[in-house]
Amino acid sequence: MDARWHERAFDELSSAELYAIVALRERVFVVEQTCAYLDADGVDPACRHLWAEAGAILAYLRIVPAGVKYDEVALGRIVTAPEARGTGLGRALVRRGLDAVGGVAVRISAQAHLERFYADFGFRTASDVYLEDGIPHLDMLRAAP
Repeated sequence: MDARWHERAFDELSSAELYAIVALRERVFVVEQTCAYLDADGVDPACRHLWAEAGAILAYLRIVPAGVKYDEVALGRIVTAPEARGTGLGRALVRRGLDAVGGVAVRISAQAHLERFYADFGFRTASDVYLEDGIPHLDMLRAAP
């Protein structure tokens, strides 16, 4: 899929970019997954934001610095728009996220059904399954290369 990639600190986001990011996150995590949760968790201002767009934002993640949520750097709010699934954009997103953080350990809180997807990137299961906002999750860790 032909998309333009962007990576910005929170303070560098335009209001239109932030609105489009939040709209995609709510569209998938709140509406599609029928999960009421507080998306505005106070973490976004500390993060870098990475996304792909082709007219609209089709894939997004936030890079959470070490010490904000976990001891390690984290990738979070990883999301692909329904119309972009199956195109390889989700894989490209995770790869770009890992490239952006460099050779450090990375932790994620993954939806349990995506365990094999993240294992393909070198993540290893680091917890039992737990419920986060009513959805089965597990912590996964990718050691520094």
